[in-house]
Amino acid sequence: MSYLYKPRHQNQSPAPSRFRVLPIAAAAAVLGVTAAVGVAVHASTPTPVADAQSVTAADPSGTGVGPAGRDRQRTQAAPDAASAPSKAPAGTATSKPATPAPPAAPASPTKPAAPAEKELAYRFAWQENFYYCGPAATRIALTARSMYPSQSEVAQSLHTTVNGTNSADDTTRSLNEYTKSSFYKSHFIPGQSATQAEIDQMQADVVNAITNGYAVVANIAGSTVDDKGNSHSYPGGHYLTVVGYLDGGKTVKIADPADALGVGYYTLTTAKLAHWTALRGYSA
Repeated sequence: MSYLYKPRHQNQSPAPSRFRVLPIAAAAAVLGVTAAVGVAVHASTPTPVADAQSVTAADPSGTGVGPAGRDRQRTQAAPDAASAPSKAPAGTATSKPATPAPPAAPASPTKPAAPAEKELAYRFAWQENFYYCGPAATRIALTARSMYPSQSEVAQSLHTTVNGTNSADDTTRSLNEYTKSSFYKSHFIPGQSATQAEIDQMQADVVNAITNGYAVVANIAGSTVDDKGNSHSYPGGHYLTVVGYLDGGKTVKIADPADALGVGYYTLTTAKLAHWTALRGYSA
């Protein structure tokens, strides 16, 4: 029996098309297409999203924009004040700089209130003769200013005669000459009795004079009664000195150089003194 040798691959079925051997040129074309398709597929593949921890680490605000990005956004949205233009655009209202308020005027010093009562230090002396009441009362007032002329010297200043001293104008002039001042003024009560306004004025004048260290000389006439009920009468007129006050000036202390009681001083209301001075006047 004869044996015919046949290669085994000749009897096998043809290989599937995917395993077919292609010519070199065709294979190269297939490889080029495959590479192009691979690139396209790779480009369209979504980028993997980082987990929450990596997002927080990259952007603490959770906005997905890094620090550098946020800085750029802030710079674009709100430019720095230093780089903003200093001049407002035309037509824009601008506020004027505030005008500084003028300094406040210094407060005027407050005059201290007068004490409720005060008495001057003075040196008393009885009048030397019956017509020296003016010189004696004026001299008592001067001793409150530490001045001690004789009654005769004061009489010459007052132009006093045996008829007495003319008026309060004379005591005012003499007191200003001795004290070298213009403190004293003459005040007159022309009516038969003092009005309430004249009483108030005398009270204010007495308080002002005594507070400033000046005694008051009053020219009186007629009769009155002091706070102790004692009567004092000078029908022809008389001069006496106010050397102090009490009750805010409602009561006065009198130094009388011709006091018939021999005491030399007493107190009475300012209202009584004002009525006693009616038709005459006083220096204060």
